[in-house]
Amino acid sequence: MKRLFLIAGLMAAFLLVIVTASAQKANFAGTWSMDKAKSQGLSQRMQGADKVTWTITQDDKTIAIDQKVEGGQPPQGGGGGGTGGGGGMGGGRPPAVPQTYNLDGKEATSDINFGQATGKLTTKATASGGNLDLSRKTAFTGQDGTERVQTTTQKLSLSGDGKTLTVVYHSEGGRAPVDSTYVFNKQ
Repeated sequence: MKRLFLIAGLMAAFLLVIVTASAQKANFAGTWSMDKAKSQGLSQRMQGADKVTWTITQDDKTIAIDQKVEGGQPPQGGGGGGTGGGGGMGGGRPPAVPQTYNLDGKEATSDINFGQATGKLTTKATASGGNLDLSRKTAFTGQDGTERVQTTTQKLSLSGDGKTLTVVYHSEGGRAPVDSTYVFNKQ
C-alpha cells in the first residue's frame, strides 16, 4: 500500500512539473518583419512602407516593442512610425519610443507630454497560456481644454514553431475605431 501511494505521489509530482513547464510565459523576443500579404486592416503608412519591423525585448519582468517603419510617406499632418494601426496625435508628436509593459499583471501609470499638453499613460500586460494581452490608455487635455482618451489593445500569439507572431490590434479614441491583424515572421 505504501508503494502504491509513493508511485501515485511521484506521478502527481511529474505531472505538476509538466503542467508548470507548459504554462510558462511565451517569449516574444526577437526581430520580426511584417508580412503585409497576410496582415489585414493596415494603416496607409504601413501599407505604403517598404518594411515594417518590430524589435521585441523581453525578460522576466518587462516586454518592450520598438516599431520601425521604413520607406513610404508619413500620413498628412502626423508623425511617422509609432506602434499602432492608425490614428495618432497629429503634428508635433514626439518621436516614437518603444512601448514597455510590466509583466506582473499590474497597471503602470506615468506622466506624458505632447508638446503643450500633458497627460497620463496607463499600461498593463496580462499573460494567458501562450498569449499576451497588452493594453494602453493615453488620457490628456488638449489645448482647447477638451479631454482626449485613446485606448489600444494588442493580443500577441506565437505559432507552434515560434516563427510567426500574430497581433490582433484594436484602438479607439482617434477619428474612428481601428481593427487590424498584423502577421510577422521572425528574422
